[in-house]
Amino acid sequence: MVRPMLTILALVLAAPAAAQSDCRLCYSDSGKPGERPLNLEIFADLNFAKLALTGRDGGSAEVDAASGSKRTGGSVMNLGGMAVTGRGHITGEPLKEVRIDLPQSVPMTAPDGGSAELTTFTTDLPSRPTLDANGELTFSFGARLVLRSGHGGNYRGRIPITVEYN
Repeated sequence: MVRPMLTILALVLAAPAAAQSDCRLCYSDSGKPGERPLNLEIFADLNFAKLALTGRDGGSAEVDAASGSKRTGGSVMNLGGMAVTGRGHITGEPLKEVRIDLPQSVPMTAPDGGSAELTTFTTDLPSRPTLDANGELTFSFGARLVLRSGHGGNYRGRIPITVEYN
């Protein structure tokens, strides 16, 4: 009997804009009078599209922040679909340098109890990100989805991203 392929739709929700009103990580109080507070809006969620788990050994898939390309490894196979990098938009004081911190890892869960992990976050940011003359900066981020248990599912998680003036 051929083992059916498990389809993985890994849609990572990174705090939609409408839900950010009570997000303590989405705004930074500069502490300096007259300096505009920083605002982070995530307008595109990180999405690995469709993947298949072909064995019990687990595997991984990566979405590259710069190109949006998807790579797979181990028992994970690409079934097509368009992978999407996460996209963020920062507003604040014009021409100020900022620091954007992404986590080391993010736990992912599926409705049926399966678990996975996002690791190795990457961005397309320059080494010294600076808001433009309008006080804006847009960036992309990608990550690696790691499946250790050989368990497929529709995995979701929240990526805490912090932004501060440098």
